Amino acid sequence: MRLPKGNALDSSGTGNLPAETTGFVGRGPELTVVARLLTRARMVTVIGPGGVGKSRLALRAAAAAAPGTPGGAWVVECSLVTDPGLLGHAVAQSLQLTDGTARPAAEVLVDHLRDRDLLLVLDGCEHLVDGCSRLAARLLAAAPRLRILATSRQPLGVSGEHLLRVAPLAVDTPEAEAVELFAQRAAAVDPDFRITDRNREAVRSLCRRLDGIPLALELAAGRLHVLSLQQIGERLDDRFRILTGGSRTSLPRHQTLRTAIGWSHELCTPAERLLWARISVFAGGFDLEAAEYVCSSDGLAADEVLELLSELVAKSIVLREQDRYRQLDTLRAYGARWLAESGTEHLMRRRHRDWYLGLASWGELEWFSPRQAQTSDRTHRAHPNLRAALEFCLGEPGEEQTALLLAGTLWYFWVGCGHLNEGRHWLDRALALSPEPTEARAKALWVTGYTATLQGDLRCAAPLLEECRRQALETGDDRALAYAVHRQGCAALMGDDLPRATELFEEALWHYDKLGELNSNVVMAMFELGLAMIFQGDTGDGERWMAKVRDVCEEFGEQWAYAYGLFAVAYSSWLGGDIRAARAHARECVRLNHVFRDLVGVVLGIEVLALLATEPGDEGAPGDLREARLLQGAAHSIWQDVGIPLFGSRSFNAAHAECELRVLAGLGEEEAAESFRSGSALDLDAAVARALHGADPASGRGTDGPPGPLLPVPSTPRAPAPADA
Repeated sequence: MRLPKGNALDSSGTGNLPAETTGFVGRGPELTVVARLLTRARMVTVIGPGGVGKSRLALRAAAAAAPGTPGGAWVVECSLVTDPGLLGHAVAQSLQLTDGTARPAAEVLVDHLRDRDLLLVLDGCEHLVDGCSRLAARLLAAAPRLRILATSRQPLGVSGEHLLRVAPLAVDTPEAEAVELFAQRAAAVDPDFRITDRNREAVRSLCRRLDGIPLALELAAGRLHVLSLQQIGERLDDRFRILTGGSRTSLPRHQTLRTAIGWSHELCTPAERLLWARISVFAGGFDLEAAEYVCSSDGLAADEVLELLSELVAKSIVLREQDRYRQLDTLRAYGARWLAESGTEHLMRRRHRDWYLGLASWGELEWFSPRQAQTSDRTHRAHPNLRAALEFCLGEPGEEQTALLLAGTLWYFWVGCGHLNEGRHWLDRALALSPEPTEARAKALWVTGYTATLQGDLRCAAPLLEECRRQALETGDDRALAYAVHRQGCAALMGDDLPRATELFEEALWHYDKLGELNSNVVMAMFELGLAMIFQGDTGDGERWMAKVRDVCEEFGEQWAYAYGLFAVAYSSWLGGDIRAARAHARECVRLNHVFRDLVGVVLGIEVLALLATEPGDEGAPGDLREARLLQGAAHSIWQDVGIPLFGSRSFNAAHAECELRVLAGLGEEEAAESFRSGSALDLDAAVARALHGADPASGRGTDGPPGPLLPVPSTPRAPAPADA
């Protein structure tokens, strides 16, 4: 698993902390305490009741600590995880780690955090206390420079844990932080609102009645666009009076928040309350289109959703972040309780499942288009909701086939976007639940066999792919047969049975052609057939297949399979002595695969670039053996995250072996070892930068866009029909 220096939005290396969208009020003493604790303790947990501001405090403290932390500060939204078994995957995803091996996520995290100095923020642990505790303990034991800052409503119970209990904001102190917070949020609703001598005591009284709980204050401030300050106080007092039987004594703080939320709920219109309940099915963020589809049913039309969402945003029930919406966990949980009591929870979860199955299906189609990068981004943003949809299918009797379909349809995300390990998790669970020989099972079988092959787990892949092939023959499923044969060819290619691989790829392409099938998988079959031919010395036919790959990719705007074609052409160009073209193709292979965070494609390109570094430069300069060995070290480190180095294949290892032979013949043992260690120490982003730009990142080398056509097209090859067709 590779740890990049920054995230997609911020390359400064500080981690993935979100930008603050509202002002931060007070908490100076608490921030000082957290800062002090983080200097002497490695496990700090901020605890307190819901709505008290634990997350905001922790994120502000993490932001303050990030500049002095080499690895940065990284937040994990644990509240979005319902399955403890996915907690490790959630941490890996938040760290933007990519792992293609079959190892458990916790084991991979331990391995790659072992020597890193970073701050991990586990936000919202109360519903997974045992899982968070076990994972935190394991990571802390293995990574001596790791620090963890957690938020929870209760301690995690980790050895050495230091606690900070967060109280509500002060009302009657000179600072009056609760009053300041209310004033800030009120001004956001009513720009003319100010604290004056005339309203100061009314605001204090309201803040006092709400116990200074930040979330309760924000909900109350959100009513100022329809109620006056006096009306808010009167209506809230009525609500408390009912709950306390007329007593003016304070309720417990958890009851105060519940009352404030309940009061906000009562002041919503029936349609707003209905939408509040229904959007609780979303995990994390969602967009307007998703809400319109999922929530429109009895009593709520799709064209009403936008206006109702806007009202919930105005009342601080829903947060809007650019073109997406989300709820705070406490408010989402309140809505979920109402949804369960309404008797429509199952319907809403089915509609949620249907929407994200549609998103995955559309993504599968869009993957073979110029919109691959956007598809990757859209699916990444939907990841928490896709998990929720899969969990619903796997836990609901009668939904097993849909689980197979959804897990299989997401092959492009598991394979092309760096989620092989999690893909295996869902696919294995779905296959175990539904042994019936259906079309959905056939797809899940070949997708699982494909992911296992890419992980180097050929022993597991073989029976899965054979079951898929056998089932396809028995049921007459020609499409599944084509995919099964294709992926059996992949296994043969990586197992160095090149004649058998060639035969299987030709058979698969014949089936694809007969079916009229054309997508990224089919293009990959063309690439793999051409590569098998090149490995066998038949560069002529191999190059013609790569030209076919180029033509199809350029016609449809496909970049992912195109990047793999660049690897093959780079290797073939080196064999033919065209070093300049080989370098250009290999660099573009690395660049494009890095866009998709496809480690297999990245590392294959770096292996070729390492070999090319031993060749003379464009101006006749001698090869750089130190740079070659450094790139081999970088590749070695990446292979640890992919699986078996170079798949354990003699064919894939040929370039590596030739490079190593040249390096060790020209460098001293210690000099070669030092260069290798330097490369091994690079993280993924640094390794890619080194491969593209060499030792001078400012050179811009390798970033001037595609290197031009892969190869001229002498003729269009055709796969012969299999002998038994």
